[in-house]
Amino acid sequence: MSETAASAPSVATGPSTGSTRGRRTARIALRAVQVLLALFYVIASALPKLIAHPSAAEAFDKIGWGSAGMYTIGALELAGGVALLIPVLQSVAALALSALMVGAFVVQLTVFDGQNAATPVILIVPLALIAWARRGHNAELLRLLRRQG
Repeated sequence: MSETAASAPSVATGPSTGSTRGRRTARIALRAVQVLLALFYVIASALPKLIAHPSAAEAFDKIGWGSAGMYTIGALELAGGVALLIPVLQSVAALALSALMVGAFVVQLTVFDGQNAATPVILIVPLALIAWARRGHNAELLRLLRRQG
């Protein structure tokens, strides 16, 4: 019998350390993306709208939505950014923010002649990844909602 064949039975039959480490690294990376997106939505996107920064007010006036639209979108972005950090809400939050980004893309194309239209499209990619990767929490959210009703 060759040396290779003799050593074969000593190979571990459980999950490999490399794949476990890889899954852990992927979970950490996904969590880091969630935190970065949450910070972006809360600080860079919602905050200027909620404090009525002149640049945000001007943009919403150009759209024709005024301050009511600006505060509404700001509140939705704030809620979505915070919800990205809450395990039971993260998948739904990513889906909701993706829908908001589709709307932002359409507005950028139609009102602002495509200026900055790539930004919402770029944001949809990690949001879709989060929604898919965290989809297991949706059943838990549904159970919580049914218990409340």
